[in-house]
Amino acid sequence: MFSTLKKAFKIPEIRKKVLIILFVIFISRVVAHIPIPGINRDALGTLFNSNQLLGLFDLFQGGSLSRFSLASVGLGPYITASIAMQMFTFTIPRLKELQKEGAYGSEKINRYTKYLTLPVSLIQSFGIYIFFSKQGLFVNLSTLDLITILMSLIAGSFILMWLGDLITEQGIGQGISILILAGILSGLPVSTQSLLVSGQSGSFFNIILFLVVSVLVIGGVVFVNDATRKIEIAYASAQSQSYGAANYLPLRVNQAGVIPIIFAVALVILPSLLGGYLVQVGTGILPDLGRFLSENFKPDSLYYNITYFVMVVLFTFFYTAVVFNPKEVADNLKERGGFIPGIRPGKATEEYLNRILTRITFIGALFLGLIAILPSIASIVTGINVITIGGTGVLIVVSVILETLRQMESQVIMYEYEEVSFR
Repeated sequence: MFSTLKKAFKIPEIRKKVLIILFVIFISRVVAHIPIPGINRDALGTLFNSNQLLGLFDLFQGGSLSRFSLASVGLGPYITASIAMQMFTFTIPRLKELQKEGAYGSEKINRYTKYLTLPVSLIQSFGIYIFFSKQGLFVNLSTLDLITILMSLIAGSFILMWLGDLITEQGIGQGISILILAGILSGLPVSTQSLLVSGQSGSFFNIILFLVVSVLVIGGVVFVNDATRKIEIAYASAQSQSYGAANYLPLRVNQAGVIPIIFAVALVILPSLLGGYLVQVGTGILPDLGRFLSENFKPDSLYYNITYFVMVVLFTFFYTAVVFNPKEVADNLKERGGFIPGIRPGKATEEYLNRILTRITFIGALFLGLIAILPSIASIVTGINVITIGGTGVLIVVSVILETLRQMESQVIMYEYEEVSFR
């Protein structure tokens, strides 16, 4: 890793790209600290300090939601729109054909994604306003004030989306992922301070155990993130094989990445939010249901963690089915004259790939589920509750760093190859 960074900074073109990315990240953090007026900030701070669920949700916003800044909605609308477009591409024939048209098709789909981001950001912005209003954080807002707040939240989301595109254009990492990474790392100083403070009331042994578990989790994330099941591929003729290509099909254990956790986080907080609303609704069965949801769907509760775990596992299988289609892979192999030794081309190959994919996805899904509920497990074992250094944050940070380093390494190799070619 360090050798790659050292080589990259010796190459002027790559060094310039890295400096541009760092500057864009700096701008994104400035945007995350530009406050939106009209809210009771003392009450806002109290709300987030007393609600761990909001702290978990704020993790993906880089702390901007707890500040009610311009970036409070963050990149959530774009991520939601991107996931929706991937599903649409899987189900709508026109989009499926567009996806096969190379760079032109990708550009069109990306444009549709940005169009879809606008209504999604409006819905999420209004949802934030409704939630904060129920908590009494807004007082005597006029219609113009409400429009200003909603437009500010939507504008902040599109600014971050634009900044993410600027990073992606540099060819080193995916811009949206890097901005999410920067947001999570921005909370590291506060998390470290919380860990040290918790050490005053906890044992030194618990802190050491917490740090050891963190190191093991990082190692596990790296291992699972890079783990692949290699399926041998043979070709009917030597001419059909691409020159220099490996004779295997790599299936990643974690095909879905962090998307299932992001999905699950968005849904698992709904029972608690709904419960807080139902408690205030008159009398009868609804307030009782609201109290049940509020009390049993806290981050340290059994119901919450079981629901969270099951959601992550189910979403992992669902999203893997969206991004990897065994039938298409089997058909492509058959068209190119490729086959899996001992397996008939066509339907038999599809069933074989589906069977292998189901097995390794099961392992990846269990891993993601355990990572998701890791903060609760760590809190029970060590007595330390630092939600920002949870397994979800570690998974995102490690995955993005590994992917960014791979792209940086490929650029270094390309530059060195061009240098040798021109000699």
